[in-house]
Amino acid sequence: MREKMFNLFANSRDLSWEQIFLNIFTAMLIGFFIFISYAISHRGTIYSKKFNASLVILTVLTATVMTVIGNNIALSLGMVGALSIVRFRTAIKDSRDTVYIFWTIIVGICCGVGDYTVAGIGSAITFFVILILGCIKNDSRMLIIIRAARSKQSAIKAQIYKIFQTKAVMRVENTTEETVELIYEITQKTLRNAEKHTPNITESIYALENIEYVNIVMQNDDVAN
Repeated sequence: MREKMFNLFANSRDLSWEQIFLNIFTAMLIGFFIFISYAISHRGTIYSKKFNASLVILTVLTATVMTVIGNNIALSLGMVGALSIVRFRTAIKDSRDTVYIFWTIIVGICCGVGDYTVAGIGSAITFFVILILGCIKNDSRMLIIIRAARSKQSAIKAQIYKIFQTKAVMRVENTTEETVELIYEITQKTLRNAEKHTPNITESIYALENIEYVNIVMQNDDVAN
């Protein structure tokens, strides 16, 4: 019984140096493919060179770990226990970043066990899907922040309604004895359509007089650096 248990936990996977090198090197090549994919898909958005480089490193590390573990139950349990005490607190800037993290881990696992065909075909199809779905963009929300004399409160509301009709949603209305601050939420599409008949929206609001400031900012859920 003791001998059976020893054989169960013994490392039954003796790999040559060539096989080890091939596993890790293939993971590195596909990792660079993921690197290029990330750079293309995040063009024009928040792009982190450090995060992109870490994807390649994560692919290589995962393949290295899988090459060591193989089908050794003892090593796999030990690795799970070791990783369970590590807490990752890196802020995810874009929901697509999570996809890339899983992509690199899966490629590393496939290359670590020597299944290069699955890693290659899976990566090619994933890249193709990302290119197609990358054309889908959110209609970012815009905030119009206006601070003015309280006596102009009704006039501002009337002007905003005149420009955006019912598509401008009031989110905040802060007032004091002398001033008022109004925050409206609109979409980028609504702003573009409004600019067709009112090219200079801010100037039309300033024309009401006693306006302290008019700010138009983009609101999104990304975490900035």
